[in-house]
Amino acid sequence: MTTSPIRIVIEETPKKTFASAIDWPGWSRSGKTEDAAVATLLAYAERYRPVAERAGRFVTGPEGVDVVDRLPGDASTTFGVPGRVHAVDHAPLERGELGQHVALLTACWEVFFEVAGRVTPELRKGPRGGGRDRDAIVAHVVEADRSYARQLDVRTPPYTLDPLDRAAFEAHRQAVLAAIPEYSDGHTRTEKSWPLRYTIRRMAWHILDHAWEMEDKTLA
Repeated sequence: MTTSPIRIVIEETPKKTFASAIDWPGWSRSGKTEDAAVATLLAYAERYRPVAERAGRFVTGPEGVDVVDRLPGDASTTFGVPGRVHAVDHAPLERGELGQHVALLTACWEVFFEVAGRVTPELRKGPRGGGRDRDAIVAHVVEADRSYARQLDVRTPPYTLDPLDRAAFEAHRQAVLAAIPEYSDGHTRTEKSWPLRYTIRRMAWHILDHAWEMEDKTLA
């Protein structure tokens, strides 16, 4: 049960700021300012709860945040991606913590496909008619996940058929899960590769962000 302040990292630009809960992969929200980003992050506690509970953890009304690091953002931040690797991301993941992160990443995947299975194929468009429908979002998330997995030297073949093909994605997921422990000590595949903590956090954020997008835009 989590009621104490959650540990977060901040990346900030003049136009957008991201607040990310470093112990809860996938729980990352943005705002125009740090205060706005933190407020949105805390407001999403209830929305994140099903992910945490699926992973055997619980979130209940965190009492604020503990900012453990701040970095200036970059073009990715402004575009809408929590793209900065923080010092804490290089720390090793001990066995218990590694298991928690893996469970939360797995829960994000599961929630994403459950949402995709219940929303309408056509999704509400933006005020100018823009935005992806369900299958395009799923294809985008799957391809992004395949790209992120290369940080762990996991290279799975591209989908050629249905983006909702769970068997194909399960093969990819198992390859990612098999590779994760190899990087738990904090080392990276190359000098430019992401550390494991950030890789999991980035994957989980992207998966969950689009799951919530589909929920918000379904026509059901």
